[in-house]
Amino acid sequence: MDRKRLSILILRSLSGISQKRGPPPGGSMNVFDRTMKRNQKRWAASLQEHDKYDYLRAEVGGEASTTPTFPMALDVGCGKSHIAEHLSKEVVERFFLMDISENSLRLKRESEMPTHHVLGDEEFLPFKENTFDLVVSSLSLHWINDLPGALRQIQQVLKPDGVFVGAMVGGETLYELRCSLQLAELEREGGFAPHVSPYTAVTDLGNLLGQAGFNMLTVDIDEVQVHYPGMLEVISDLKAMGESNCAWNRKSMLHRDTILAAAAIYKEMYGNEDGSVPATFEILHMIGWKPHRSQAKPARRGSATASFADLSKIAQQQTDDRP
Repeated sequence: MDRKRLSILILRSLSGISQKRGPPPGGSMNVFDRTMKRNQKRWAASLQEHDKYDYLRAEVGGEASTTPTFPMALDVGCGKSHIAEHLSKEVVERFFLMDISENSLRLKRESEMPTHHVLGDEEFLPFKENTFDLVVSSLSLHWINDLPGALRQIQQVLKPDGVFVGAMVGGETLYELRCSLQLAELEREGGFAPHVSPYTAVTDLGNLLGQAGFNMLTVDIDEVQVHYPGMLEVISDLKAMGESNCAWNRKSMLHRDTILAAAAIYKEMYGNEDGSVPATFEILHMIGWKPHRSQAKPARRGSATASFADLSKIAQQQTDDRP
């Protein structure tokens, strides 16, 4: 049995004995403290070497080609605009960049397109229906409390035949860190609290997109593995990315001996021969179209080959498929 499968089995067995504090008033969808997430992103953007920790977003952001396609586009949870820097004015004529963190917007990367900054929460899009030809989102939606509601809002602000292209962290992301912390805390403290936030499963994503009103769906998953000197460096980089846990039921502090035990477990269970340890990020990619009578039939499930690098190709293929 491989280490990932073993870790998942351990996590599932431990889930039955986890003691969690309930969320504050607001319903079962109130999982994340959005004020805490805003503060985390503000702090991360204020670091002197903030660009040093953008490697995951830069990889997922990709590159873009140059065929004219989208007059109006929106990036939901843009961060420092890792998508915009790869696009040209021939691909997107006007680009709206929206993020919860003013510091991140202030540090947006250079692009040749006219861009407009919008300070706002991804859970509440401040735009009229049928506004955009394209909506993109990269590594932001996994912190949304009401993901079905957010997807419905994205669908509403798209024009008919508009397209949503997104990527979010999901699946078994950071299973190494989650398993190591839970085993160490259970051993040292007799119980544990969640230290890694819950993630959406790829098997649920197609249904969520369909329920939000999208059609011609494409869903795919990509695994990115980053290697670190040890567990403490994993945690440090997550904090510098603005990706620390912000769930309401998080435990704010860990005892020093628990942290040291978790680091030892991490290295023992997952360590590489060179002494480094891996951290796995599962990236869920999605494409969905707002319905229009001219659209072709959906592609076969599992046939996803596109990314943010192919935005113009996606639109061109849609045009070619029309009767």
